[in-house]
Amino acid sequence: MAIAAAADDGAKEAPPPPPPSPTYRSLAAPVANPVDKFALLPAFLKVRGLVKEHIDSFNYFITKGIRIVVQANNRIEYKNVKVGQPSVKFEYNVEKITPQFCRLTDCTYSAPVMVDIEYTVGKHYELKMKQDFIIGYLPIMLKSHACVLSRKDEAELARYGECPLDPGGYFIVKGTEKVILMQEQLSKNRIIIDTDSKGRIIASVTSSTHEVKSKTVIFMDKEKIYLQLNQFTKPIPIIVVMKAMGIESDQEVVQMVGRDPRYGDLLYPSIQECAFERIYTQEQALQYMDDKVMYPGTGTQKEGRSKSILRDVFVAHVLVNSGNFRPKCIYTTVMIRRMMDAILNADTFDDKDYVGNKRLELSGQLISLLFEDLFKTMNSNAVERLNHSSGKLHSSPLDLSQYINEEIITHGLERAISTGNWDIKRFRMHRKGVSQVLSRLSYMASLGYMTRITPHFEKNRKTSGPRALQPSQCYSLGVEDLSLLSGEEIHAPGSFFVMFNGLILGKHRRPQRFANTMRKLRRSGNIGEFVSIFVNEKQDGIRSFDDFLRDGLIEYLDVNEENNALLSRADSLLYLLVYAQRPLLTTKTIELVGYDKLGAGQNATVAIMSYSGYDIEDAIVMNKSSLDRGFGRCIAMKKYTVTKEKYENGWSDRIVMPQRDKNGSLLKHNMQALDEDGFAAPGVIIRNHDIYVNKQTPKNTTKQCGARPTDMDYKDSPAVYKGDDGETTVVDRVMLCSDTNDKLIIKCIIRHTRRPEVGDKFSSRHGQKGVCGTIVQQEDFPFSESGICPDLIMNPHGFPSRMTIGKMIELLGGKAGVSCGQFHYGSAFGEPSGNADKVEDISYTLVKHGFSYNGKDFLYSGILGHPCQAYIFMGPIYYQKLKHMVLDKMHARASGPRVLLTRQPTEGRSRDGGLRLGEMERDCLIAYGASMLIFERLLISSDPYQVQVCRNCGLLGYYNHRLKASYCSMCKNGENMAKMKMPYACKLLFQELQAMNIVPRLKLTEG
Repeated sequence: MAIAAAADDGAKEAPPPPPPSPTYRSLAAPVANPVDKFALLPAFLKVRGLVKEHIDSFNYFITKGIRIVVQANNRIEYKNVKVGQPSVKFEYNVEKITPQFCRLTDCTYSAPVMVDIEYTVGKHYELKMKQDFIIGYLPIMLKSHACVLSRKDEAELARYGECPLDPGGYFIVKGTEKVILMQEQLSKNRIIIDTDSKGRIIASVTSSTHEVKSKTVIFMDKEKIYLQLNQFTKPIPIIVVMKAMGIESDQEVVQMVGRDPRYGDLLYPSIQECAFERIYTQEQALQYMDDKVMYPGTGTQKEGRSKSILRDVFVAHVLVNSGNFRPKCIYTTVMIRRMMDAILNADTFDDKDYVGNKRLELSGQLISLLFEDLFKTMNSNAVERLNHSSGKLHSSPLDLSQYINEEIITHGLERAISTGNWDIKRFRMHRKGVSQVLSRLSYMASLGYMTRITPHFEKNRKTSGPRALQPSQCYSLGVEDLSLLSGEEIHAPGSFFVMFNGLILGKHRRPQRFANTMRKLRRSGNIGEFVSIFVNEKQDGIRSFDDFLRDGLIEYLDVNEENNALLSRADSLLYLLVYAQRPLLTTKTIELVGYDKLGAGQNATVAIMSYSGYDIEDAIVMNKSSLDRGFGRCIAMKKYTVTKEKYENGWSDRIVMPQRDKNGSLLKHNMQALDEDGFAAPGVIIRNHDIYVNKQTPKNTTKQCGARPTDMDYKDSPAVYKGDDGETTVVDRVMLCSDTNDKLIIKCIIRHTRRPEVGDKFSSRHGQKGVCGTIVQQEDFPFSESGICPDLIMNPHGFPSRMTIGKMIELLGGKAGVSCGQFHYGSAFGEPSGNADKVEDISYTLVKHGFSYNGKDFLYSGILGHPCQAYIFMGPIYYQKLKHMVLDKMHARASGPRVLLTRQPTEGRSRDGGLRLGEMERDCLIAYGASMLIFERLLISSDPYQVQVCRNCGLLGYYNHRLKASYCSMCKNGENMAKMKMPYACKLLFQELQAMNIVPRLKLTEG
């Protein structure tokens, strides 16, 4: 909803009298005290949640939006549209499902969309009704009204296998959690003043209705004003457009634009052009525009085509009732006036990056567009099939449900959410990356994905505007009957435009009083609580913005990182911190979002000092004894999935027990992790190249005519674990389930406990990340008089350039918290409201407990035993272990697999590939003159090959093993052949050039 008002001629109204002060505090009274506001926030978030905007938009779609889409169809009549309970089809049975069940079985958490179809059959038009007919399955958003988790308390959520702190707002498609990101778009139905690629000032509006989406552009070229629409072959003079809509008087057009003489001067060339074309009446204007239609048709189709374009496409959001084009005329004159204001005053240009000119599309709106497109496709397909079979004889009565294919909607929605590609042909919408896999690295990472806003602009654009922070917000509102206004009344002094969703509804003379009245209605609950009212001083008006819903508003949440250890899950990759702790210094926001309940790091005692040369560039020095006690230790869990396939000839894969010899010993050494059922036994150690599922596949899987063979030969196709040789991993658990096609799915979760090593990355909550530079024995670490030894040592040169003052305050607050045994608060700008402890109070607490007021300590060198030459700033800081670990990235090889075509080493760590010496590395070695190193890297260690070269013609020959002699195919002899080494890729290049009739020849000299 967008409501706007704009004043004319800079007139100002008298300020309204101040409202009387209330004698009592009512619920509608504003909360002015920040302390009271923070006291209300927990109850507010408990009711609304953190992702309420996503859930509200989806709830609106399944309760109202889907009915609007279905009832708008005019080919087949549907009644009583509803969304059922989440369920899945298993062959001929329908079973209710939960989100956790879908995660484990790799199926989609969806619910059937059911309708009642009413149709007539036979000569006597017998009325038939088919109730609860399923037209498709709709993926269900977690925690929405259609979800089984809706309105469940913490105990019930735990019984369903869900984390009570999980906010919902995402989908589960084929077992994978997917979130639809908020899409930022330019606001529809709003006039934007900008310049085009040719530097011309334009007034554009993108109109959007349920039926039509169009863009209208009005621009000035050579002092004349034109209208540009895609339906016309060339721009149309704007005065011709006004006459075609019924405003035949030039004077009335000038009055509707504005009474300022400068507006008339700018309009005069356009009026002259219209007179030059001899267009004076509405019929002449329509005839002129009919000749400029892009695809005019023939005969009677050409007549009136331009009028229908003006009615349905030109500023399509302004409706024409009973042939009355006056609202469109007024809207057009407002666009002309706004463009002229920009010509006269450059400050009136609109900023496309201003939040008030943006609009957020949520999950409900995006799914509604996709569902509408798929629904129309399904209906067209059903009508086409019905027409195709209508001329055929049928022995059974007509059943309309046989012609409706529910797979169109089901697979279309699944495919879009799974791939993130939104392709809607009707609106020419082709978007990528709309949905993404929900990150489960941490609790805050999940919240970050669900509250993220994705702008739609070309990523390769060099402009900084869309990427820069806009300190703007958008607000709302204001109303009078438009059809009663004359041209002079439109721009009367002191009057303000009132706009609703881009429509000009009327005028208002007291905008401030009107805004105050609307605010009172909002506080009393008579209008939506998040409708915002604002008087726009720049354009002299009032604007309102609603987030597509009836009364919601997008929440902008600021989030950090946190770990979410859900052990009952079967994620592809999951990192679990073994000894998670609660931060000593917290904030109000951390408590509100549950950061303190799901620890993401550990409180490390950090000494800010220089120590050896291993702490440069933000690297940290770690205490070996701290690592032995469990600091930074994590568990990496990886899922491996194996499917027991069924084939078209009736046979399927099988799982067999490990083969043993007569003595009971395993025939293969890599079967030691298998149990007697053919699966890896939970709790056993599994090594590289070990088998974790002993699967066999039938040798013949093709369908054959005749009877099914009674016996089948199988071949071994085991699932082999590929890990690092020095890595000790354990089979955590093995899960068996079946999908909707009754295929057996085996999920094997491998567990590996990791302790920090050199190269692992850590980070504080202030974004100051660094890798572990070295690990030192505790005996060599500095220590205090009381025996306290730091866990980490950080170089002080990391503070000036990063300016992480909050990290220093965190160290002081954490040190004071440990001293007095209570948590301290460090909320940003929270000192005046009591939500953060002052540094002076923290220093007083430190002095009270025997520490220095500035947090510095007297330390001794662990190597020499002498006192350090300076006091050391030391205290606890909350550090988080990041996912970037050496064990996942370290890779090297001496020899290994090669590519069959080029005989060069394979590429990539997962394929045990080599490390490529590229062009820049080669140039560097050439500059140093290291020719033998280049020879060794690019030939001996890559793809050496011995070739036979003919000294006469310089072409490659070959070696005849039968005759044990070299031979040249060009010279037809092998008399003067030489052997030489060259890269196999070079030999392949020569042969490919010869295939193109380009003959490279080698000239050899005696070496």
